[in-house]
Parts: sequence; structure tokens; C-alpha cells
Amino acid sequence: ATAALVLSLGAIAFLLVRRHFRYAEVREDWELQFGPHRFSYKDLFHATGGFENKNLLGVGGFGRVYKGELPRSRLNIAVKRVSHDSKQGMKEFIAENVSIGRLQNRNLVQLLGYCRRKGELLLVYEYMPNGSLDKYLHNGKEDNSVLTWTQRFRIIKGIASGLLYLHEEWEKVVVHRDIKASNVLLDDEMNGRLGDFGLARLYDHGVDPQSTHVVGTIGYLAPELARSGNATPPTDVFAFGMFVLEVTCGQRPVNHQNMQ
Repeated sequence: ATAALVLSLGAIAFLLVRRHFRYAEVREDWELQFGPHRFSYKDLFHATGGFENKNLLGVGGFGRVYKGELPRSRLNIAVKRVSHDSKQGMKEFIAENVSIGRLQNRNLVQLLGYCRRKGELLLVYEYMPNGSLDKYLHNGKEDNSVLTWTQRFRIIKGIASGLLYLHEEWEKVVVHRDIKASNVLLDDEMNGRLGDFGLARLYDHGVDPQSTHVVGTIGYLAPELARSGNATPPTDVFAFGMFVLEVTCGQRPVNHQNMQ
């Protein structure tokens, strides 16, 4: 009986420790101010079925994106798992993402919040049921004829409206820095919404942006970025112009197959 009791207590302790490490998060005192925007890892784990491959929506250079449904609210979400490392301080990175979460525009994908674990950061977005635009243009998921000229024009117009809001109408200037078809998501009515603000930068109106390292996608980068390193609204507009050509022609700015 004593041996059975010891074994039972040991098994319970083991399960509790394993449970603790499964849902363990990284929390620091400065994150208290961002409390309403923080999700628990446990909720995101259960929402995505433990980040199972069947819920995988896509894989990009900055992480994997999973579909999920929050347990209590039944809200459909998309959870992006990215590296926890950041060139800038994590505090500033979180602050910028929380600020971006305050953006309110029908042409932008809403960033709902975040969660931190050892070695990774999870960003939580609203779920777009029709996926990313590039799948309809390039990957053969749908035939190009599915997107009519009316739909294409509406998508381009919506992204242009979203950029105007980011650059001029919000309380700060938001430079997206990675405008392309794969970062435009389609809602249930096939309206385009600009998403993935992981590279976005904020600064006050009337202030010159600071130089930074060049980020983005080849083919969408403005030529002046290589010289100055300053990401500004005009560099976003250059990327938007390439995006317009991509939607209109159905071709990527850089065709890697022809380069081989």
C-alpha cells in the first residue's frame, strides 16, 4: 500500500510538472501595461489543437500560421509563431505590436494580441476564411479566372485605402515594410485586407524616421532603401505599385524559375 501511494504521488507530481512546462510562458513586470492584449498560451494551445499540422494555414520566412478557435468566445483566430529573438528590445517590439492592435480599419487584418514563451513569440490575428491572395494568383489553388476584374480592382482599392489610413489618418505614421500578395488576406466576401504587421514601424507625424536595416521581400523593395535604409510611406507606395502589377498581371515581381 505504501509503495502504491508513493508511486501515485510520484505520478501526480510528474504530470503536474509536465503540465507546467507545456503551458509555461515568459512574463516580465513591464508587460502588465499590456495585460488586456495578452493571451494565455494554454488557450492558444487548445484553440489550435496543440498546433497540429491539420490546422496549419501557411509557412513563411517569419514563422508558421495556425487556425484556431478560442475556447470560451468561439472566435476564429489565426496564430503566428515567430522567433522570440528581436534586433530591437522585446519591450519595444511588444509595445509596437500592441499599438498596431489599436488600428481600426476595415481594410486591415486586426491584430488581437500576443503571447510569449521561451524561444518564441505568438501573434494572434482575426481569421480570414479565404486565405491569402497569392494562392489565387500563383499557387494553383484556384484558377485565375475566379478573380474577376471587378474583384481585383476592389482588392487593389481596399489596400490603397488601408495604406492611406496607415500613413496619414492614424495617430502615428505606420510603415508596413512588406506589402505583397501573400500578406493580403481575403475575407468571406473576397475583400482584401492587409495583414502581417511583424515588420511594421511606427513614428510620430512630422518626425523623420530613423535609419534601420533593410527588410522586406526582393522585388518589392524601393531602390532608395539600399542607400538610406529609411523605411517611409513612399517606400510602401513603391511596394504597393509592384503589388498592383502583380494583381493585374498575375505574375510575381521576381520569377525565380526563370532565374535558375
